[in-house]
Formats: sequence, C-alpha cells, structure tokens
Amino acid sequence: MRGEPSCPKCGGRVRAPGLFADAWQCGVHGTVYPLQPVVPPSVEALGVVVHRAKVPVWMPWPLPVGWLFSGVASAGDDRSGGRATAVACSGPGPLGGPGELLLIAEELGVGLGARYAGIQGPDPGPSMCVDQSPHTKVLAAGRPTPLWHVKDAPGDRAVFAGEALGLWLWAIVWPEQSGLMMYDELVLTDLRDAGAEVDLLSCGALSPRLLS
Repeated sequence: MRGEPSCPKCGGRVRAPGLFADAWQCGVHGTVYPLQPVVPPSVEALGVVVHRAKVPVWMPWPLPVGWLFSGVASAGDDRSGGRATAVACSGPGPLGGPGELLLIAEELGVGLGARYAGIQGPDPGPSMCVDQSPHTKVLAAGRPTPLWHVKDAPGDRAVFAGEALGLWLWAIVWPEQSGLMMYDELVLTDLRDAGAEVDLLSCGALSPRLLS
C-alpha cells in the first residue's frame, strides 16, 4: 500500500527537493509539506508519526466504547518533521450505524484539514461561524477548547474547527448525524505525551477517509 508523497491540499503529485527548489513542490499549490503515503493502522505506524510530529497527534482517550483506531496520516518529511497529522477512529455512531472521526492538527496554511473537510482552504477561518458562541467544546491536553461549526462542507459530514496549543484543530465526523458525538465533552490526548498504554491500542481496518 506504500505509494508516493502527495500534495496535502489536493492529493496531486509533488516534486522532491532538487537542484532548482529546496522544498517539495506541487504544480498547483507551489511549496507544500508532502502528505506521506498512508499505511494500514498499527501501533508501529502510529509511533512513526508520533515520533516525527511537530504538532499534536490528537486521539480521543480513552476511545469511546466500541471504537477502534483506524489509521493515521502525516504531512511533512524527515527534514521538516510532521507539520500536520490526521488520526482516524471508527465505531458505532450515537444514532446507530457506523461512524467515523478524523482529528487533524496542523500549522497555518498546510491545508490537510480543509481537504478532508471538503472545503476551500487552506485554513478554516473564512468558513467558521465565529460570530456565534462556540458550538461545542472538547478537552484537549487538559484544556477546554472551543470548536465552531464549519459551513460549506459537503452534507455527508459534520465539520468543526478551532485552535488548540496555538494550532488548528479539526474534527470531521461521518455521517453528518454522528456529529452528535462532538457534544459529549470529548477528551483528546496528544499522543506525543501518552505513555505505554498506547501499545494496547485496538486497531481496526484502514479508514477510506484517509485515502480520499
């Protein structure tokens, strides 16, 4: 399942640094942090992303009952480190049927969250309903963190965004009605600070959302 790095904003091909450019280049978006190929979920694959990450690797901890870790993605390379991370989890939705959750942490302008959210990017700012009170809150690394609904997303998903530890935090839930889980005071842990209990993580099948 290994492939080539791609553009985090559009999924297109990227050119590696070379004689004429010292950074990865997308023909459409210019200089980017490359999205590394997605591999099947495992504790080992997660550890590679956590070790490289310069941004949080958010995961609900503990996972909701019946939910599994279903993949991880990272934008960046060995030189830059991970400048965006996406963790996928899947399990029973609050109204029945399967649900999926993507949690993305990223620096300004990377564009990975907007791509998975299905909106114009690279950042959520123009689409956030910040003229209203926060629509929900999560506890991220022990800090109450407000999130706002992101408009203009496709109708098959619920998208929330805010700021945690000075970086963008996106929460994207499929199907849209499973977004109700975001109103249950979700507790998020930065896996860079987690202990050995991560080794006991239950892994499911790779989420197709990471490959979209």
